[in-house]
Amino acid sequence: MDQAQLDWWRSAVIYQIYPRSFADANGDGMGDLPGITSRLGSLKSLGIDAIWLSPFMRSPQKDAGYDVSDYCDVDPLFGTLDDFDRMLATAHSLGLRVLIDLVPNHTSDQHEWFKRAVAASPGSPEREFYHFRDGDTPPNNWQSMFGGPAWTRLPDGQWYCHLFDSSQPDLNWENPKVQEAFEDILRFWLDRGVDGFRVDQPHAMGKAAGLPDHPDVERAGAGFIEGEPSPPMWFQESVHPIFRRWRAILDSYPGERAMCGEAYVLPLSFMALWVRPDEFHQTFNFRYLDSPWTAKDIRKTIDESFAAFGAVGAPSTWVLSNHDVMRHASRMGGDFGRTTASDGVGPNDKQPDAELGLKRAVAATLFTLGLPGSMYLYQGEELGLPEHTTLAPEFRQDPTFARTNGERVGRDGCRVPLPWESNVNESNGFNQTGKSWLPQPASYSNYARDLQEGVEGSTLETYKWALAKRKELNLGHGTFEWVNELCSDTSLAYRNGSLLVIHNFGDDVLESENGLIHLEANQTVWLEQS
Repeated sequence: MDQAQLDWWRSAVIYQIYPRSFADANGDGMGDLPGITSRLGSLKSLGIDAIWLSPFMRSPQKDAGYDVSDYCDVDPLFGTLDDFDRMLATAHSLGLRVLIDLVPNHTSDQHEWFKRAVAASPGSPEREFYHFRDGDTPPNNWQSMFGGPAWTRLPDGQWYCHLFDSSQPDLNWENPKVQEAFEDILRFWLDRGVDGFRVDQPHAMGKAAGLPDHPDVERAGAGFIEGEPSPPMWFQESVHPIFRRWRAILDSYPGERAMCGEAYVLPLSFMALWVRPDEFHQTFNFRYLDSPWTAKDIRKTIDESFAAFGAVGAPSTWVLSNHDVMRHASRMGGDFGRTTASDGVGPNDKQPDAELGLKRAVAATLFTLGLPGSMYLYQGEELGLPEHTTLAPEFRQDPTFARTNGERVGRDGCRVPLPWESNVNESNGFNQTGKSWLPQPASYSNYARDLQEGVEGSTLETYKWALAKRKELNLGHGTFEWVNELCSDTSLAYRNGSLLVIHNFGDDVLESENGLIHLEANQTVWLEQS
């Protein structure tokens, strides 16, 4: 096996599947594992290397599966363990690797661990699985990422910590029993044959001793201020020995299993501590996702990325959309910053320019796919899907919407089910019944996969072409250098091996002095050179 195969994660294009919205085999309106299995051929033809499945484990679904009640079972909404095994076998038969989501910071309040803790007395070993504290008022000033305080009180007077929804109590990772339990969970899925894990919120797992107040909650709220000391609930050193043990477990299995951390850690030089050779294989590059799409910002981010990750021998990852932010086909159709992108856009907000957004989004994807490293694609972006920005309040399910009384509309707009066959029913072929857990906007019938398949110039065929060329030229394992004579305030150009990539960020036509290069506004070109 050559080095490129051994280090597949260094160059892979990984496709994120949001199971409830990908494909629905039984027609109940909720995507499922058999639905995924039935559509894997389409992903193989797209040209990706691996899939990552957002949570499908047993859950009350208070936070779309990120509130897990059993880490070693499939939620009936999505099928059974047998369905998972069939999906995994089918993916492997197609040459696709499979990563699954692991949510270690918190469980559901319906998990047996938490139910036993609530039933036990204060100070008991069962309560040591979580963070319980006494007091007439919340134990500290921590805020929930979904709004409101990060503490909820039980009838017996004790408080428990939850950095997210109150139905998601945080685990106590100082407890060796918690650590042992998760090592068993890793082995359970590795034994079934998964190729690795995407780890949710790994930077939140450790908590400072004594759970002190957030020193800057007025400015940072539930978050942090980049470049300033770490708050007591983020980025604790105690998490790193845990990840080293996890890495050793993965390394003990055959077939190059891999871990990607959703480590929202900035600056990138700090994030690089999570991808040292004996910890995560890679982390998401949130700096790139968050960067304004300007020549100055993107160049700075790319330079920072290669410097930070290269310093520890890790590949950079690149991502433009996921299940937590506004789709980039809409985000790039207006002035939407990081806060807007994650809070969501509703019918009363400024609406994006769909045509401009799609043009910029495709060009941004081409610019990004030329970079060495690993690329994450979010389901539906290969169709050019826009955000559902006019979703009515009665359909919204994101806990952010409820916990902020609608002030933040949340992330439902990027989680709407996919359109596969235009106008076959109300859900455009998401299933055979037309039911859908979130309604599609009327425009989705124009983006359905069947309308784009084989159509020259469609978003789908553009993605297919670029992914095939990326593999042919081995760009993921390539080299990088700026072509400064083609870089300006409104343009960037770089070489990766024999490929020259140029992007015009400006509103005017970009032409080189010799007249050989002509780019329209918001356009990317790939030029092979000998």
